Amino acid sequence: MKTILLALAAISVLASAATHESPFACDRTALKAEQRKRHFDELGPKLRSLVIRARELPNGYEFEYPGDAATYQLIAEWVGGEHVCCPFFDIDLRLDREGGATWIRLTGREGTKEFIHADFAKWFKQ
Repeated sequence: MKTILLALAAISVLASAATHESPFACDRTALKAEQRKRHFDELGPKLRSLVIRARELPNGYEFEYPGDAATYQLIAEWVGGEHVCCPFFDIDLRLDREGGATWIRLTGREGTKEFIHADFAKWFKQ
């Protein structure tokens, strides 16, 4: 009986962990001070300046960038930080064939698209 109760408790904990959804807010404290500075003061502004275009998706947006190695390295570093501070995003990094564009796709549950549109307003070319 004790084993069954422990198993049920474990299942309950796992089920609640699987259904936890973080709030739509960037948790800057999830990054160390030097990571935070790099992510928000250096990588973010640089990537905003390199966006070729933004494409609307049903549940988010994707941003097109040049396909060169230096841009890819900036994007990969930024994605790593973004995954930590904004865990509610589904993030895809795509490289088009033959040296084509690099893409960041940000999607997620209901409300994600509106968050991106507001928080990433400067990333959309006017």
